[in-house]
Amino acid sequence: MISIEQLIRHFDGLTRQDIEIWISNDWVRPNGCPGDYAFRQIDVARVKLIHQLRVDMAVNDEALPIVLSLLDQLYDQRRHMRDLSDALSRIAPGDIRQMLAQHLFDL
Repeated sequence: MISIEQLIRHFDGLTRQDIEIWISNDWVRPNGCPGDYAFRQIDVARVKLIHQLRVDMAVNDEALPIVLSLLDQLYDQRRHMRDLSDALSRIAPGDIRQMLAQHLFDL
């Protein structure tokens, strides 16, 4: 885990105020409390995503919650699909998996 100061040093132009706003908006969820946050790797990745959206893609603060929500939904669906695929790999007979794969590729 890293501190807010360490996190800020990783990104050009990022301020403590930016991070605190993102935390208050519930876009980033570090451990700890104000003044003593501890950022996990997942938090750092989220900050990187938000920073890239703002800086590299010029997503403004009004659009950011919508973009983040859509990305969260996409990642959630990908996770569900991976779980479904793993479950099918474990329990479905080979011929069923083969028919399913063939049907999906024919779409």
